[in-house]
Amino acid sequence: MSSPLDNIRVVLVGTLYTGNVGSTCRAMANMGIRHLRLAAPNLQNSWEEGERLAVHATDIMNAREEFATFEEAVQDCVAVVGTTAREGLYRQHVKAPREAAPGILELASQGPVAIVFGREDKGLLNEEVAACTHLLRIPVSEGYSSINLSQAALIVCYELFAASGLAQMPKEKAPLAPQAQKMQLMKNWAQMLLETGFMKEEQTSHFMQGFHRVFSRGVLTRDDAALLLGVARQTGWAIKHAKEISE
Repeated sequence: MSSPLDNIRVVLVGTLYTGNVGSTCRAMANMGIRHLRLAAPNLQNSWEEGERLAVHATDIMNAREEFATFEEAVQDCVAVVGTTAREGLYRQHVKAPREAAPGILELASQGPVAIVFGREDKGLLNEEVAACTHLLRIPVSEGYSSINLSQAALIVCYELFAASGLAQMPKEKAPLAPQAQKMQLMKNWAQMLLETGFMKEEQTSHFMQGFHRVFSRGVLTRDDAALLLGVARQTGWAIKHAKEISE
């Protein structure tokens, strides 16, 4: 089944270093984005570094499209989303990647969308920014606003992937522990603490209030409670067995 991510085109303009291209390919592969375009690349080194940093995403790098100009690289796109760290009168409509991601994916469901990253040394030129239909700015600390090209690509691609709904985080399979199981846990835990000498009989109420508070801070599942019950039972058995041997 197709995804709007299939229509995302990562466009690197005037890129200087193949290492940044390779690292960007790796970031794209992590986030399910496959189409890379280089616009007017100005590469200063060999592709050996790019291949090394792409790791297992060399297929994206090898399938890249290259264009002589920025305009040619984005001419078939229904939207052109530029990234910029600089401020200015015509850059005030920028959005953070997280805020913009749903709208970008909506556009990508209708046709190719370019996500454009500028040169390592000076970003996108004013005329290139003017040609963009949307602008992104990654929120960063005021103390240091410069972000490596491939790191910026990773952040934007991640927000698009997260907004796509394709990310599936594991869910807890065990049901929540019922109150009866929790109270049995506390009873067994108290007995274990008495047998190990951690507390005395007259201290039970005081200490168990503390343990009730500790265990209530996290949501116990049946498996959690069963594990802790097992610890209490095994500890009690070990103490009893040690006493029998000593006698």
